[in-house]
Amino acid sequence: MRVTNAPASRKRRTRMIRAAKGFRMRRSKPYRYASDALDHGRQYAYRDRKTKKRNFRALWQVRINAAARAAGLTYSRFMEGLKAARVGLDRKVLADLAARDSAAFGELVRVAQDALKTKTAKA
Repeated sequence: MRVTNAPASRKRRTRMIRAAKGFRMRRSKPYRYASDALDHGRQYAYRDRKTKKRNFRALWQVRINAAARAAGLTYSRFMEGLKAARVGLDRKVLADLAARDSAAFGELVRVAQDALKTKTAKA
């Protein structure tokens, strides 16, 4: 007698079809096409979870640079000054401060400038 493992196969295929819900046309109905569509979609999702982190870091850098230049300092000098002053804020928080709270960001710029002056005085 031939054993087909039918219940498990059916469950696997049903799970794949359910996961393809919302896909258009034949990408959501036949198992073969739904499987291909899901495989590609999951590859893109995996890749873009990493790309998203890159994109956000670049956005934060642009926002910090714009605010720092408005205060008379470049991005690299601002970050160097914060590092010298041992300010432990990450770029996400700095970008948020630059966009929402200009007074707090101005204070950070002052702290960075003071740290840069003491750093050059030591050298």
